[in-house]
Amino acid sequence: MGEKSVRCLAGIGEALGRRLEDQGFDKAYVVLGQFLVLKKDEDLFKEWLKETCHANTKQSGDCHTCLREWCDAFL
Repeated sequence: MGEKSVRCLAGIGEALGRRLEDQGFDKAYVVLGQFLVLKKDEDLFKEWLKETCHANTKQSGDCHTCLREWCDAFL
């Protein structure tokens, strides 16, 4: 995860990345922190992404899967 930009997360590109950065979620690890705060709950996380940066169902699903797989591998 390191210091990667939020735009490096699956499902998050330039437009969504810019919106997340505007909300203070500038690094991938900051979004990971929010994922953990939401107790890795898929529905809560997807809803948060939709509300925060207007992610669609595919984008929020891709991002959730990415973070879940990272947690499974490293936590």
